[in-house]
Amino acid sequence: MVSVKDYDELDKRIIELLCKSSQGSYRQIAKQLGVHPTTLIQRVKALESKGVINGYRAKIDYMNLGFEYMGIMHIYADDVVAVQSALKEIPQVVFIYDVTGDADCIVLISCLDREDFSETVKKINSLDGVQKTNTSVVLSVIKDANDYVPDIGA
Repeated sequence: MVSVKDYDELDKRIIELLCKSSQGSYRQIAKQLGVHPTTLIQRVKALESKGVINGYRAKIDYMNLGFEYMGIMHIYADDVVAVQSALKEIPQVVFIYDVTGDADCIVLISCLDREDFSETVKKINSLDGVQKTNTSVVLSVIKDANDYVPDIGA
């Protein structure tokens, strides 16, 4: 298994910088890092091929976009794999975590209005294999996964 120790300081700095913001050209990012753009491109491509970097996307504030009804659902299931597969097909499901503990998985749902929220909760509850759920309404987002920058010793 690969460890953060397997990456040199430049790789760690690239990862940290891209976690904070992937905006900017290779030339701009290379300048920030003090390396030649070709070096940066080669390093980024290597990190992508190793699966460390899996894509680039904008950080969206769903609530400011109008998705004001968000909920975290703990799902208890008979057939976890089938339920998780079905959950992936529901557009309002933002993430699915396979977890230990009482629940079999935890999902975040994001909906435009109360009606959509209610329908989504009911849809999840009615999936084959779902025994029960426990839903918490999100009041506000203080920090989300997009804000996380790992401490990798850069």
